[in-house]
Amino acid sequence: MTASDKLFFWLFQSQPDRILQLLPDLPADAGGYRFVAPVFKALEHRPDGMFLAAQQGSDLPALVLEAQMQADPEFLLRLYAESGRFLLQEKTIRRWQVVVLCPQRSMAFGDPEPVAEFLEHRVRWLELQPALADLKAPPLLRTLALLLEKEERLPLTTAQIRSTVAGTGLESQIADATAAILLARFISRPIPEICAMGGITLEDFTQSVAYKEIFGLGEERGREQGLEQGLKTGELEITMRLLQRRCGGLTPSQEARIRALPLPQLEALAEALLDFKRADDLEAWLAAS
Repeated sequence: MTASDKLFFWLFQSQPDRILQLLPDLPADAGGYRFVAPVFKALEHRPDGMFLAAQQGSDLPALVLEAQMQADPEFLLRLYAESGRFLLQEKTIRRWQVVVLCPQRSMAFGDPEPVAEFLEHRVRWLELQPALADLKAPPLLRTLALLLEKEERLPLTTAQIRSTVAGTGLESQIADATAAILLARFISRPIPEICAMGGITLEDFTQSVAYKEIFGLGEERGREQGLEQGLKTGELEITMRLLQRRCGGLTPSQEARIRALPLPQLEALAEALLDFKRADDLEAWLAAS
């Protein structure tokens, strides 16, 4: 599984109104959104992102974004509890919804009965797996679903998506999002191979915003060195955010040890922390590593 939190953070931070492509019932002429990543003070909970109306008095509801790419039997209860903390801190917000990006809502996210009313009235589901086969799904949703597409089908699926947006204002957005997703999935592959999967020219790929910004790459650096250093920088940022979310505040010693990890161990930590429940889990992992 890729570092999807980092990917979604970048996609929406750079262009917040992409969310309107995924939720077409929201008014597109209401002034749009600005994207923030607040910290909820109670337990240092960090949502994956938050969309606030860019203009006061807008008809747009506040949106809390949660990307959940793996099964978690406590997810629904945690989502409910974290939404309560959101309202406690953001006391001025009256209209709000929670948007969950996931492979499919039927995953093992826990018993829905205790939070049935909350799920019915407040939660919007953006399911990636069904979007792969739905030619009428929003192009951006189908592009995000490339995270789950079988490798051998990627050239066909990306070609279908590109043909849908060809000649429209979405063409460059979809190309950039495609580059970001393929980089996230296949960072160790040769760049020409990644380009072939996405139907992207090598020149367009290396000039894309995704190539330069997600991984912090600059033209002045060598491809291999720049790619590894840029990936570590991005991996470190999202890993620190997720550790704060899972384990609470880190000690200076823990933070220093994490920053000193080489990229392979940092990636291993990013995977392992998904199972952490408390600060002791992090300390045990660091000791074993």
